[in-house]
Amino acid sequence: MLATSIRLPTVEEVRKLSMSDIAIAAGLADSMRDRFNEYAHVDHYTLPDPFGENDDYNYSIVLDRENPNRVVSMLASKKDSLPQLPWGAILGDRLAKMPASKQEAAELKHELMPKLTNNFYPYRRSGRISGLVMFAFQICGQR
Repeated sequence: MLATSIRLPTVEEVRKLSMSDIAIAAGLADSMRDRFNEYAHVDHYTLPDPFGENDDYNYSIVLDRENPNRVVSMLASKKDSLPQLPWGAILGDRLAKMPASKQEAAELKHELMPKLTNNFYPYRRSGRISGLVMFAFQICGQR
């Protein structure tokens, strides 16, 4: 059953996720990446995490509507990027994209991916880097 109201999970809620939850989120992330690649090109290398003092990103978290504590993906989109991606087509009915502050995104990232840097793949539109994306299939353990 899909959740009727969705909000960002707290760090404590993410800590309670089971390995099954992480596996489900990873599967959803793999499917999302395939759809995402229809509209943007995800590079094959990672870049440093985007949570710098003077970054120019808008942050968002992609959640599973069935269990909104499952983080499927994290996005850092450049504020001056090209027109928005067709998120309805990318996310489908199962996923939801929620805006997040830099602090909220950083806290969730550090809980799910304790490795300090190089967790985000750049994505390009028209040859220009439009933002960075991290997928749940990259999770190798929680903090």
